[in-house]
Amino acid sequence: MTQVPQTFLDALAVRTWCGLALRALGRAREEIDAINVYPVADGDTGTNLYLTVESAATAVEAVFAGYETGSGEPALADAVRAMAHGALIGARGNSGTILAQLLRGMAQVLADDGDASHIDGRGLRLALRRAADSARQAVARPVEGTVLTVASAAADAAEGADGDCRTVARAAYEGARTALAATPAQLAVLERAGVVDAGGRGLVAVLGALVEAFTGEAVREPVRELPVRDVPARELPARESLLREIPQPQGTVPVPVPVPVSVPASAPDGDAPAHARVTAPERCADAAAPGGPAFEVIYLLEADDAAVARLRARLDALGDSLVVVGGDGLWNVHVHVDDAGAAVEAGVEAGRPYRIRITHFGLGDVRTGRERPPRERAQRAVVAVVPGEGLAALYAESGATTVLARPGEPPASGELVQAVRRAHAREVVLLPNDADLRHTAAAAAEQARTEGIRVALIPTRSAVQGIAALAVHEPGRRFDEDVVQMTSAAGATRYAEVVVAERQSWTTAGVCQAGDVLGLIDGDVAVIGTDVTATARTVLDRMLQAGGELVTLVVGDEAPENAAARLEARVRESYLAVDTVVYRGGRQGALLLIGVE
Repeated sequence: MTQVPQTFLDALAVRTWCGLALRALGRAREEIDAINVYPVADGDTGTNLYLTVESAATAVEAVFAGYETGSGEPALADAVRAMAHGALIGARGNSGTILAQLLRGMAQVLADDGDASHIDGRGLRLALRRAADSARQAVARPVEGTVLTVASAAADAAEGADGDCRTVARAAYEGARTALAATPAQLAVLERAGVVDAGGRGLVAVLGALVEAFTGEAVREPVRELPVRDVPARELPARESLLREIPQPQGTVPVPVPVPVSVPASAPDGDAPAHARVTAPERCADAAAPGGPAFEVIYLLEADDAAVARLRARLDALGDSLVVVGGDGLWNVHVHVDDAGAAVEAGVEAGRPYRIRITHFGLGDVRTGRERPPRERAQRAVVAVVPGEGLAALYAESGATTVLARPGEPPASGELVQAVRRAHAREVVLLPNDADLRHTAAAAAEQARTEGIRVALIPTRSAVQGIAALAVHEPGRRFDEDVVQMTSAAGATRYAEVVVAERQSWTTAGVCQAGDVLGLIDGDVAVIGTDVTATARTVLDRMLQAGGELVTLVVGDEAPENAAARLEARVRESYLAVDTVVYRGGRQGALLLIGVE
């Protein structure tokens, strides 16, 4: 991404900032993870910040993708709202949740004048002040020497800077950098470990990216003013992966929710530079000490302000590290507790919690202190991204480890790395099942390889290609041979989907209107119609003109009830040598997925 120096903040600068912040956190992730000792020494602050910013950057990219070539770019308000919303729904951990609120606070100022194309230095100063104040208000019990202190220092420094956005951003960065170096003197746990605050270090990286977005020049890396103690390296506590049936609010379908372990997100620019590598500090006595909260609970919550106020009070009594961020009916809740069920129940009483993640701190059984014997690795596994619960069940029955990609919520690279780890195998075949996930999957595969896992990425562009690949998978074959056979099966499968157009747009088949039914073959719009079944039949006929032996139909929840039966009859009557298999995909976004082998 090329940066052009500029003196104001507009939508393009927001996009550039998100991309640079993601890259900066990718470089610093290992360093930040290693110095993470507060509030819990679980070694994942850098990873959580990376995943939070990755979600924000993805949301901003989606806004820009909505504008056709030559039709301009989104307004500043659209970009910053997308950034804040993406960070909110993707926030991970204590520091990631606070960062989401910092971005939301900035967005409240930057989007205040919805018609403004850009803001100047004064607007940026106000945004940084609102960000710091709103983040502090979101934390139930603010502690100095943390990311909150660094954010406040950045806002203070910005307020003293008189000039354009470049001047304000640089002042904020330098103020944050100075405050970061002072954090060990403010928090005893940092001083004993000989490190600066991990969350604050991440915020400095994000502010450094803001400077680079305006100037086009990379800032100097923060130096550790306090040397890291020469202590024996220790493994930071691993997190236990749990699989729980989370109680869902009335009116929803209960689904198993995999609770993630703490894993490194991929860093697109490679490992941290040599000067950034540090020795993992000793776990401090007052950070996740025995007797402290055993679980981290995070969920998104749809609720009104009054219900959230009551929830804050209840969760504050249950545990610590409580952070509740958001507004306008959508909140991200983070808390450390001993009773994870009670924390979730409190959310159910307040509104509609979803995307619930429960993570167990520590090694093994918290009640007995006994470590579980390590599970032996399997020789080979398949990890696949699937668009709906129905296909997730189908893939799981075939032995695959699945990552659910809900409509509008593509998985991040860290989630794919996590799934590869969860598969617990020496060799892994990765099926992204989406052309847009190619780079994300490649980054995840590269990260997994650095951890000693042999990973082969088969660039499947649809779940039906993944089904074809999985059908010929044989764990007993040589790895390379198995990958070749699976790749061949996927490549021999043409794919299509039937969807409903969300807006008027130019397509390869002509102009479509909002509400039209679109038939896409191999990713391009081939048919525009008004009836789902008729459009699907036309798509199917075009695909079978080139021949085929097997048709795979994956039916979404919103497809007409008789669509699959009518398409199956069409194949049986018109293509005598072709078999048909039908699967239920659940809430998969597309009305129908079609594969022809």
